[in-house]
Amino acid sequence: MVKLSVIVPFYNVQQYAPDTLKSLRANARQDFEFILVDDCSRDETPDILARAERELPGAVYVRHEKNGGLATARNTGIDRARGEYLTFLDGDDWIAPGHYEQLLSSIEDLGCDFVRTDHVQCTARARTVHRVPHGRRGVVLNPRDAILPADRSTSVDYAYAWAGIYHRRLVDRGLLHFTDGLRTAEDRPWIWKLHREAESFATVGLLGVFYRRGVASSLTQIGDVRQLDFIRAFDQVVAETAEDRDAEKLLPKAVRTYCAIISHHLGSIERFEPAVARKLKSMSAVALRRMPQDVLDEALDSMDVQRATRLRRLRRRPAPAAGVAA
Repeated sequence: MVKLSVIVPFYNVQQYAPDTLKSLRANARQDFEFILVDDCSRDETPDILARAERELPGAVYVRHEKNGGLATARNTGIDRARGEYLTFLDGDDWIAPGHYEQLLSSIEDLGCDFVRTDHVQCTARARTVHRVPHGRRGVVLNPRDAILPADRSTSVDYAYAWAGIYHRRLVDRGLLHFTDGLRTAEDRPWIWKLHREAESFATVGLLGVFYRRGVASSLTQIGDVRQLDFIRAFDQVVAETAEDRDAEKLLPKAVRTYCAIISHHLGSIERFEPAVARKLKSMSAVALRRMPQDVLDEALDSMDVQRATRLRRLRRRPAPAAGVAA
């Protein structure tokens, strides 16, 4: 029986894939499998993964014939996974030796649906520890209780899928798959769904995931139209939260976070291509008008003056001409 399935999407990461695979080798165990999903890379990544399938114990190589994005690649891995537990890693990141064994032990000891962990962010030579924004460690809790408060960073804001481990029952309940085709912010509807609908979770202080930040090929560094998928992602968060039994309590958090992300992108709009920057403003203005307006008013009143002013100005922007996608 496979105890743990590690799902690792790759896309044009020939420079980093060898380090990722080396770290997986240092975590190999007879009952672990590593599902290597190539999302139709155009560089040497497929050749690297084909070799890894032969040389890495437990490797399963899957290649997409068409690029579908990170969410779709992760879903491919979930569908192929046979493990009692699942976790994720991105193809340009790496993990410490023995990390997955410790991670597995933590969820088996706690007996909950999922466990979240801290991680190390790596930007060039700099290393920064990022912790799950939840104070209670090693205690099984109700995930819904970790969504609020609305005006502070909480577990739903720490949306990294690879910073944790998940029981297979979440797959069986339809809670672990990502929204197919999302090319950025794919973790946001996913983490909100987990916290609304899973039954139990815990956080632990493991520091075994090394997240490579600032990679030139990463979507976080590219100002093209794919970045605008964050609007579709947060539309989904707001729509699904509005249907929740605790919508009145949870919607302020969803709307406020959506506003903060819009403001963040507007604040660094110079990194976008000019046509994409214009589309960002138009789509964001429409998104603000789609939100529950009373909840939006409260969210803007609670934000700092600079962000609130930026968003109010955008909200007053004339409606775009027909044909502008939302």
